[in-house]
Amino acid sequence: MKDNVPRSDEELPNWFERLSRVLLREPKTHAQLVEVLHDAEQRNVLDADSLDMIEGVLDVSAIKVDDIMIPRSQMIVLKEDALVKDVLPSIIESAHSRYPVIDDNFEKVVGVLIVKDLLQYGFSDKYKNLRVKDVLRSVMFVPESRRLDILLREFRAKHIHMGVVLDEYGNVAGLVTIEDVLEQIVGDIEDEHDVEEDKPEIIEQAENQFLVQAQITTDDFNEYFDSDLDHPEFNTVGGVVTNQCGHMPKSGEVVLTDGFQFTVHEAGARRVKSLRVKRLPPQNNDTQSS
Repeated sequence: MKDNVPRSDEELPNWFERLSRVLLREPKTHAQLVEVLHDAEQRNVLDADSLDMIEGVLDVSAIKVDDIMIPRSQMIVLKEDALVKDVLPSIIESAHSRYPVIDDNFEKVVGVLIVKDLLQYGFSDKYKNLRVKDVLRSVMFVPESRRLDILLREFRAKHIHMGVVLDEYGNVAGLVTIEDVLEQIVGDIEDEHDVEEDKPEIIEQAENQFLVQAQITTDDFNEYFDSDLDHPEFNTVGGVVTNQCGHMPKSGEVVLTDGFQFTVHEAGARRVKSLRVKRLPPQNNDTQSS
């Protein structure tokens, strides 16, 4: 007969001991290991979050930089000869902490500007004539075929948080950050600029003008607007709009589909966050994008 008396924390096996017992089955392949881990989750040896993180660690060895990089077309770059005071509005608006810096011929990346380095000039007369090239740091170049586990080790060893990605011909293909790599393991990492209070999914701002959170489901959207927005592979409005664009849309891009005009209001590197929505007159209901 089993003893149902609760044991103290000291008597309970710790997380590592319990996982070790499960792994005594000695999986010999990646698939077998994943199967064992899922079995451990079913037995309450691992919780769902721990399982997701372990799977993320296993997956980074199979993912390459070009799978997660921010493409060149979406990079926000600064010119090396520009005055800092002239590019400051762009820095404030985009709210990034690091920016690739290009030469005046737009041919190559010559360094990285770290916004924190500007703080020492904030209350000095030197700031008026300070140019981007005066506060440059060296840039780390990364081949697009680099595996993420190797890249993460390089980032840590060199104490660098961002790399410029080069294609096989040595041309700039995009950029990748240590945050991009870590998000493959732990999921989305939101900073102070990402944190938002709970907002209504749909806000009517004016007649026939709405601000819609991109993660709203198509079912909820259709219920609100009495519409038929639908896609067999995507169940959020942001997913439908992104698919219609054919690429990760940027702020300001417009999609006309299913009787609505969707204007991207806010977008990150990996997902659309919010949209401005107008219902189109019947004669403009043809599906298109721009």
